[in-house]
Amino acid sequence: MKLFLIGIFALIVAFGALIYASRKCKHGTYPKQKAAALVVAAVCLVVGVSGIATDCITTIPTGHTGIVTTFGRVENYTFEAGVHVKAPWQQVVKMDNRIQKAIVEMSCFSSDIQEVDTNYTINYQINKANAQEIYRSIGPSYYDTIILPRIQESVKSMIAKYDAEELIESREKLSDEIKRDLTAKLAVYNVEVIDASIENLDFSDAFTNAVEAKQVAAQEKLKAEIQQEQANIEAKAAAERAVIAAEAEAEKAVLAAEAEAEAKKKAADAMAYAGEKEAEANEKIAASLSDELIKYKEIEQWDGKLPTYMGGEGSVPVLNFGNGTATGAAG
Repeated sequence: MKLFLIGIFALIVAFGALIYASRKCKHGTYPKQKAAALVVAAVCLVVGVSGIATDCITTIPTGHTGIVTTFGRVENYTFEAGVHVKAPWQQVVKMDNRIQKAIVEMSCFSSDIQEVDTNYTINYQINKANAQEIYRSIGPSYYDTIILPRIQESVKSMIAKYDAEELIESREKLSDEIKRDLTAKLAVYNVEVIDASIENLDFSDAFTNAVEAKQVAAQEKLKAEIQQEQANIEAKAAAERAVIAAEAEAEKAVLAAEAEAEAKKKAADAMAYAGEKEAEANEKIAASLSDELIKYKEIEQWDGKLPTYMGGEGSVPVLNFGNGTATGAAG
């Protein structure tokens, strides 16, 4: 508005200077005054036009929405990106509707009163269609007015639900809970949460050292349990191998005993069979013997010598036929 008034004043001055120069031109005198008047008129004309144009033309950059106000009252229309003409008494506020990023550093306390320093990162965007309503109800400083306080509120309230160790173990879960809570709160004000995350969680040195010591102890315990489990597995495997070996030896012994018994049975069967055959042969021989055959065999085996008489007084005479056969008679 100021530039517009300055432009109007400059144009009035330029018009007056031109009138003054034209009068000097009619009288044909004062050429220096005429030239000076023309220079003043030209300068004022440029200033006037520039001032009026500056106050009546506005440019909206890409990714922004122009909120038009007339003497502070928000109009019911907006300007899109581009060049627009407005009344000199109107103001245009450029609202950024692109995705914006904010990093908030804050100190919080866990449920067990451990101090936690965290950096929370959020990507947010105002609804383009509601940019006018955001400006009307909140104003251009909507980040400081609603977004920053809601971030601090959500982060601190959610962290306070966990103790320090749970914060370390459940960081991803905590980040999701904060994002859901923050999304619901900002949606009321037509602000969309695109993404949000916890960048870091820093604890005191004493607590960090205690957690590290506990983790080392837990790892050592786990290592011992794994080693013991491995030893148990190896012992069980060795016992199973011993059982398998014993069963194999027992089976081998059984097979050997069965083989030996089978061999003995076969040998006994063979002996019995041979005995049967021999008995049959003896029966046949016995059946075929006769007195004449026995005498024939004796004669066949006689070596032609007379028997030797041996005996004494009162003894039984013995006849030796030379073939190992002795006969005696009772005396």
